[in-house]
Amino acid sequence: MSPEMPSSAWRLAALREAWSLARPFWSAREQRASRALLAAVVVLTLASVWLNVRFSAWNSRFYDALQNHDRAAFWHQLGVFGVLAALFIVAAVYRQYLQQIVLMRWRTWLTERLLERWLQPGTAYRLGQMQMQARAPSIDNPDQRIADDARLFVSSSLELSLGLLNAGVTLFSFVAILWRLSGTLTLPLGSALLRLPGYMVWVALLYAGLGSWITQRLGHPLVRIGVERQKVEADFRYALVQVRDHAEAVALADGEALEQRRLRAGFGAVQLNWNALIRVAKRLTWFSAGYAQVASVFPLLAAAPRYFSGAIALGGLMQTAQAFGQVQEALSWFIDAYPTLADWRATVQRLAAFESAAAADRLSDQLSDHHSDHHSDPRAGSNGVVQRLPAEGTAIEFSSLVVRTPDGRELVRLRDRRLAPGRHVLLSGPSGSGKSSLLRVVAGLWRQGEGTLRLPRGASLMMVPQRAYLPDGSLSAALAYPLPEEHFDDSVIARALHQVGLARLLNERQVSRPWSKLLSPGEQQRLQFARVLLHRPDWVFLDEVSSALDEAAEQALYECLRSQLPHTTLVSVGHRSTLQRLHDEQWVLEPQALVGKHPGERLRDVARDQRFGQ
Repeated sequence: MSPEMPSSAWRLAALREAWSLARPFWSAREQRASRALLAAVVVLTLASVWLNVRFSAWNSRFYDALQNHDRAAFWHQLGVFGVLAALFIVAAVYRQYLQQIVLMRWRTWLTERLLERWLQPGTAYRLGQMQMQARAPSIDNPDQRIADDARLFVSSSLELSLGLLNAGVTLFSFVAILWRLSGTLTLPLGSALLRLPGYMVWVALLYAGLGSWITQRLGHPLVRIGVERQKVEADFRYALVQVRDHAEAVALADGEALEQRRLRAGFGAVQLNWNALIRVAKRLTWFSAGYAQVASVFPLLAAAPRYFSGAIALGGLMQTAQAFGQVQEALSWFIDAYPTLADWRATVQRLAAFESAAAADRLSDQLSDHHSDHHSDPRAGSNGVVQRLPAEGTAIEFSSLVVRTPDGRELVRLRDRRLAPGRHVLLSGPSGSGKSSLLRVVAGLWRQGEGTLRLPRGASLMMVPQRAYLPDGSLSAALAYPLPEEHFDDSVIARALHQVGLARLLNERQVSRPWSKLLSPGEQQRLQFARVLLHRPDWVFLDEVSSALDEAAEQALYECLRSQLPHTTLVSVGHRSTLQRLHDEQWVLEPQALVGKHPGERLRDVARDQRFGQ
C-alpha cells in the first residue's frame, strides 16, 4: 500500500492494518485485566467530559455574579470551581496512570509477538537475505521495528483512539448546549428574512470542516516523509553500530576518514528527509497557528450580535464562547492530531509489512513441510522449493537436487548422492561454487531450488559457521548456546576448554565479558570446536571453521573431534589440501563453463568422490 494512493483509500488501509495488529491482543482471553484497565480509562475520559460540561454551566453563573456585583455568589462559585477542579485533577492523574499501565502491557505483548515471528527457525536469516538482495526493501531494520515502531504504534494508537473518543463525546455533550445558547439568527435575504436556528453550531461546523480540509491538503506529504524518515534514521544508527563493532578493523586499515565520509553520507539522507519534513511542517504550521489564534476570538465575534442586542447577559456570552470552543475543538481534532496521525500511519505501514513478510516466510516453510509430508516421489520438488523428507535409513540423501539463488541462477546440481554415517566428508571447490549454500539447504535455511533432501529421523544436526556467534554473557553461556548454561556441568565445560587449547580461560568461564571482541578469530574458532564437544551431535557441518588456525592446530582439533565423538559424522567445507587427510571422502564442486549453455545453467552435476586411505 502506497502512501500516495487517494487519502480515503490509505485511511481505510491504515485502519485495516492497525486492526490486524491490535485485534489479537484485545481479543485474547488472558488480557481480561488489560480490557478492564482500558474500560477504567474510558470511564475517566467520560468523567472529564462531564466535568467540562459542569465547568460550562459554572462559567455562566460566575460571570453573571461578576456582572451583578454579587459578592456572595462570587465566593460561592469560587468554592464550586475548587471542587470541580479537584475532581478534574484526580480524573486526569488516574487516567494518565492507568493508560501508561495499559500501554506497557500492550507493548510487552506486541514485542513478544514480533520477536516470536522474527525468530521462527530461519526467518530472521531469510528476511535479512531478502533485504540485502533488494528483494524486500520494506523489511529493512527489523531491530527498529521491534524496539521503536512497536512502542510508537501502541502509544499513538492509545493516544489517538482516546483522543477521538474524548472529541466525540465532547461534541455530543456541548452541541446541545451551544444550540440552546445560540438562539435564532435572522438574516435579511432580499425582501425575505432567513431564520437560522442554532446558528453557532453551523458556524462551528463550517469553521472546523474548512480547517480540516485545508490541513489534509497541506499535510498529506507527511505520511510519505514519515515512512522515509524512520528508514533513514534507522540506517544511520546501524552504520554507527557497524563502526563501533568493527572499530579495530577500521583503525588497522586507517579507515576513519572513509568511515567519516560514509557516515556523513548516511546523515546526509537524514538531513534531506528533515528538510522535506520542515518544509511541509512550515506550511502546516502557518495554517494551524493562524487557525488556533482566530479560534480564540471567533466565538466571541459570532455571539457578539446577540450580546449587544441584549438577548444574553455576560455570563451567557462567556458560556456560549466556551461551548463554541469545546464544539470547535472537538470538530478540529483531526487538525490537531494530523502530525501524530501521519507518524502513526508510517509506523503501522512498517509493522504491517514486517508481520506480512514474517508470516509469508512462515507460510512458505509450512507449505514446504506440507509438500514434504505428501510427496513420496524422490523426484518431487519441482515447484521451486527443495523438499525435505525423512530418510528410510541413517544416511543423508540428495535426489535430483538443484540449489538456486533467489533470482533463479543455478548454484549446485547433485543427481543422487548420499552422506553415509561414519564417513567424514570434505566439500571443496572454487569460491562461489555453492558449498556453503548446500549446507544451508541441509539446515533448512535455503529453500530455493528443486529436488529432494532426505534426513535421518531423530538425528541431531549441528551447523557451525565460519564466524562464531558469542552472545554477551559468561563464557560458559556462550559455549552452551543455544542451550541454557546450566544444561552442562561446569566440569564438562572446563574439560572442553582444555581439550581445544583454551586452558588459560578456565578461571574466567563464569565471567561476563564481550568475548567476541576480546578473543582473537582463532580463539573464537577453538570455542566453536568446544561447542561441538559439548553438544555431541550425530552430524556436524563445519563451514571453514579452521580458516583462522594454523595447520597443526587444525589437525589437532579435528583429531580431537574424531576421537572424542566417535559416533559423530563430520562434513566440512574448506579449501586447504591438509584437510583431505582428516576426512574419508572429498566432494568437489566445479563450476562449468558457459559454452553453448543458457546463462541460467551454470553448474553441471559435479559431485565426485576421492576416497582417501584406500
